[in-house]
Amino acid sequence: MSDGARHLYVHLPFCAHRCGYCDFVTVVGKNDQHRVYVDALLRELELEGHSLAPQLETIFLGGGTPTFTALPDLVRLLEALPPAGEVTTEANPETVTPELARALRDAGVTRVSLGAQSFRPELLRVLERVAGPDDVRRAVHHLRDAGFDNISLDLIYGIPGQSASDLEADLADALALEPEHLSCYELEAKPGTRFTHAWGDELRRQADAMEDYFERVVGTLTGAGFRWYETANFCRPDPARDLRSRHNLGYWLGRDYLGIGVGAVSTIESNRRRNTPKLGRYLEALAAGRAPERELEPLDGDVQARERVMLGLRLDEPLPLAGIRHALDPAGLARVEQLGLAEETPDTLTLTWRGRFLGGGVTAELLA
Repeated sequence: MSDGARHLYVHLPFCAHRCGYCDFVTVVGKNDQHRVYVDALLRELELEGHSLAPQLETIFLGGGTPTFTALPDLVRLLEALPPAGEVTTEANPETVTPELARALRDAGVTRVSLGAQSFRPELLRVLERVAGPDDVRRAVHHLRDAGFDNISLDLIYGIPGQSASDLEADLADALALEPEHLSCYELEAKPGTRFTHAWGDELRRQADAMEDYFERVVGTLTGAGFRWYETANFCRPDPARDLRSRHNLGYWLGRDYLGIGVGAVSTIESNRRRNTPKLGRYLEALAAGRAPERELEPLDGDVQARERVMLGLRLDEPLPLAGIRHALDPAGLARVEQLGLAEETPDTLTLTWRGRFLGGGVTAELLA
């Protein structure tokens, strides 16, 4: 029995516009519901607070676009949340004003994850992003002026129309802003979406270039001195502090976390649950003082062990094998070791540098 989850995720679904490739739980055109939604979040937190540890390590506000939420309601939410060592909010660049940056800082936010995605205007148009390159730069400057010393930039590669030189230019533009952290993701467009209908042929061409893009990302950022600490994540080394995303580390290390909000996911004591993605049902339940409708997925020991392997091997640190060794296929392990893709000690397993480039394929080979 644990003393409670030390990580809290808060989902703020409101957006000015839904990008074609997005598959998150988002809400457009409900600007009059920001206040009542924050009321519902705080009710859910009151109902579920018993799941949390007395002292939290991290809080993460994701979306949607958390900073699109009306500022008085966003500040009211932040001020009502329990204290935590790391408090991150996602932000779209066009929403970051000097006023918003100062308000976030004053309300206890310690880290901002800024969705830059690209610095090429033509690629931003393909992604249907509102912000332009100068909006990203302005947002970083506003955050710095407000006192933020932990800023992460998100980039996407594999965008229809993107070339290798476009990616290299994006990385150079991102590095010029001197962020503490960078997240670089392959574009994932879900089958059947309007985005895949519009860009299907080009997406297939980009899929063939992903391996090259990935190697360029890792080579450029490690060459600039960043630590490649997780498959898609990089941070500056700092002797005084750990600049990895401590919240996401909680996920990758298999720790319990509580998620509140429409569509939010929690993993608490061997159970995973997903709140309803329907905003009306979510608000109605909490207005009546009830927990929202949820899907419940019990996680048995085998599932948890496999997830620990899959997520733990994304990191650059050795994966402790105590309690999860049964999830590994001995023959598969022998093969990947012989190929120089993984290294095993009596207590740990680590992917080699080459093995990390082949990540998912190596992990699939390892699982029993």
